[in-house]
Amino acid sequence: MGSFSIWHWLIVLLIVVMVFGTKKLKNMGSDLGGAVKGFKDGMKDGGATPDTAATPPAGQVANSQAADKTTIDVEAKQKS
Repeated sequence: MGSFSIWHWLIVLLIVVMVFGTKKLKNMGSDLGGAVKGFKDGMKDGGATPDTAATPPAGQVANSQAADKTTIDVEAKQKS
């Protein structure tokens, strides 16, 4: 009484396919798979050694005082 039979699940699957369509379900599945893969890669990167974590990634400017003196924060600049 508490569990559903195979026929119940087949009817639910049929209704879901009719509502969303196979193309949209395929896109949602690939997006979900990409999100899971990205999460796993992020978890692997989280366990990196401190030496590799201290260096900034390529293309990013390190937060140093030399960069602070020459850069201008456009959003922080007040209108005159």
